[in-house]
Amino acid sequence: MEQPQVIVGASLAGAKAAAALRAEGYEGPLELIGAETELPYERPPLSKGFLQGKTPRGEFDVYPAEWYAEHGVTLRLGAAVTAIDPDAHTVTLDDGSRRGFAKLLLATGASPRPLPVPGGDRPDVLTLRGVGDSTRLRERLTPGARIVVVGAGWIGLEVAAAARAAEAEVTVLEAAELPLLRVLGREVARVFADLHRAHGVDLRFGVKVAAVEDGGVRLGDGTLVPADTVVVGVGIAPNTGLAEAAGLVVDNGVRTDEHLRTSHPDVFAAGDVANAFHPFYGRPIRVEHWANALNQPATAARSMLGQDAVYDRVPYFFTDQYDLGMEYTGYAEPGGYDRVVFRGDVAAREFVAFWLAEGRVLAGMNVNVWDVVDPIRALILGGRPVDEARLTDPDVPLEDLTG
Repeated sequence: MEQPQVIVGASLAGAKAAAALRAEGYEGPLELIGAETELPYERPPLSKGFLQGKTPRGEFDVYPAEWYAEHGVTLRLGAAVTAIDPDAHTVTLDDGSRRGFAKLLLATGASPRPLPVPGGDRPDVLTLRGVGDSTRLRERLTPGARIVVVGAGWIGLEVAAAARAAEAEVTVLEAAELPLLRVLGREVARVFADLHRAHGVDLRFGVKVAAVEDGGVRLGDGTLVPADTVVVGVGIAPNTGLAEAAGLVVDNGVRTDEHLRTSHPDVFAAGDVANAFHPFYGRPIRVEHWANALNQPATAARSMLGQDAVYDRVPYFFTDQYDLGMEYTGYAEPGGYDRVVFRGDVAAREFVAFWLAEGRVLAGMNVNVWDVVDPIRALILGGRPVDEARLTDPDVPLEDLTG
């Protein structure tokens, strides 16, 4: 009997991989296994529309329940894979049963990092990753509620924005000098600091959390920050346990080549868990954003079917906070760029920021300026120095700089 293609992780990446396998003409058995009991869904609404009560639960399912049966996908929910044996081509489930596979895709995602201080595991300390997390937090976002967010990253700031929209009192605690400092650098990080202060968030930078106790969060200097609910947003860690136990190469995620193939020829990885070699950048990159989970599965599926598919899309992510909408295209590491330049009105929060190295555009972030992702991507892929005066002139179409 033909062994199935098996996908571990009933996530956005997992569901998109199943769809891509069918779209590429694969007609054999196909299984999608996930530990959650929910249908595969997209995660961005959990810290945005769903958390704010604007987006109904069913609107961000990847596919409706009937889609899986209609496309011959065996969907096993509430079933955790506890082990994989790549050489034997088997996976073991938490009920002790084993399933064979022809090719395997790991789409196991990532998990929130805990707060490693006394009291970090209290019931009033929440993280945000799944639907249940967002539902519990939404119930606590009420007028006057004291919400303390630990970590001024994307999740932390989006939670802060949602809490302020619910008229909660919000304090954000961050060890660095500014929010998103490592990701955006000082010049652009200030934009987000100013944004949240303008909406009444109490931002406290350069602080250390010592403990969570009755009444609030104790800082390293002894200050107690009052809190009814503490939300931890100090990053996520890729779920590599299965891969590591199976002997696959793990290094800041499951290492793959540009085809999304792991160190075993019949095992692939996609989404948050994959540290994939990127041919444009010439190095492995792990990107913890929705676009990778959306787009990598098509490449993984083609590779699983023996096609010569390469994942070379430029990284992309977005956020919505208050009246600020933003898209970021490219990849600029801390210390990997010379300067940041702006096009537009930074004070009015209508601008495009560019990260430059030797005159070349590494990344661009458009804030409340739309329909410019394609020319930004073209500037990045062009790899040539640009005329900075024209780049920063809003009257010069970006398309004119890409030729």
